[in-house]
Amino acid sequence: MNLVIDVVEESNKSVVNLSGEIDAYTAPNLKESLLPLTQKEGNTVEVDLGNVNYMDSTGLGVFISALKSTKENGSEMKLVNIQDRVLRLFKITGLDEIMDLNSTIRGVTE
Repeated sequence: MNLVIDVVEESNKSVVNLSGEIDAYTAPNLKESLLPLTQKEGNTVEVDLGNVNYMDSTGLGVFISALKSTKENGSEMKLVNIQDRVLRLFKITGLDEIMDLNSTIRGVTE
């Protein structure tokens, strides 16, 4: 499955709506779309993961790169509407401790 990336730019905020799967095949496109948004000083990047039903370690790598970029460029990133399957990856790796996650879980919870 592919990943659909839809970016809506507002004044000091960029909303990135994702739909599909984030894996080794789709992660480069996500990184190409996401990193420039984090390089704008004072910008808030809100990534909506509500329609992402699968993510692997390459997806985590993209979000780690984006987090690093926000710290270097004075911007911030929030991940919202994370489904349980994807949220579990952030928890297992401890990234939920260092990233701004809104874990409003859609889908089946344990």
